[in-house]
Amino acid sequence: MAESTTQHKPLKGWDKPDLDLSEAEWRSSSRGRGDVQIAFVEGFIAMRNSERPESPSLIFTPAEWGAFVSGAREGEFDLT
Repeated sequence: MAESTTQHKPLKGWDKPDLDLSEAEWRSSSRGRGDVQIAFVEGFIAMRNSERPESPSLIFTPAEWGAFVSGAREGEFDLT
């Protein structure tokens, strides 16, 4: 079997800890829309694909999360 070439090295400037998400309390949208879940863990916000919870989660600082939510509310990420 070929050895995997995928490496999980932190990106340059990555200043976020390797969080243990095994006991995280994941929350879905109150409207039941979308396929993401979030969890608040150790002062950070984790976001994952609810259909593939085993896949890597995105980790945000509170400031990054605030900027993301503000952008989403203002339509910054609308594809239409």
